[in-house]
Amino acid sequence: MNDPVDIVIEHAPWETAGLDGLAAQAARATLSRLGLDPAAHEICVLACDDARIAALNADFRGKPAATNVLSWPASELGAETPGAMPELEAAGPELGDIAIAWETCLAEAEAMGKPLDDHLRHLMVHGILHLLGFDHVRDEDAALMEGLEVEILGGMGLANPYLLDGAEEAFDG
Repeated sequence: MNDPVDIVIEHAPWETAGLDGLAAQAARATLSRLGLDPAAHEICVLACDDARIAALNADFRGKPAATNVLSWPASELGAETPGAMPELEAAGPELGDIAIAWETCLAEAEAMGKPLDDHLRHLMVHGILHLLGFDHVRDEDAALMEGLEVEILGGMGLANPYLLDGAEEAFDG
C-alpha cells in the first residue's frame, strides 16, 4: 500500500477539488506524527453531498442533519482514561472510513474566511484522528486531539484553525 487514502467521489464538485492530494497529505502527516507508517495503512474517503451525509448521520448517530465529516474506525482504539493516548499499536492496516460533505465544508470555509484547501486538510486530519481512537467528547480528550490537530496542521504550514471565527461550531461529533 503506497497511498494511504482511497477516494470515492459521489458528488461532482469534488472532482475538481483536489481532495485526493489533500487527503493523502493529511494522512501522511497525521500517521507519521503518531509514529505509524503511512504506506502500511489504508483509509477510504467518501466525498459526498449534504443530503448523503445527513442520511449517514441519521443512520449512525441519530442526528438527521448534515455535518462536515463522519468517521467509522475499523477498530476501537480509544483510551479509557481521559486525556490518554489511544492504543495506536493495535491499529491494523485498514484504519476505517470517512465521509465528507461538499456543501457544509464549503460553507464553513467561507464562514471562517479560510481557503477551502486548508479547511479540507483540517477535516481530514480530524477524521483520521477519530479513526485512530481520538475523540473530543471529554475535555481532556478534546485538549489532546485539538493539540495534535494544531501541531500536525502547523507542520503542513497551516494556522491554528481553532483561532478562526466560527471554528468552535465546526465540529459537533
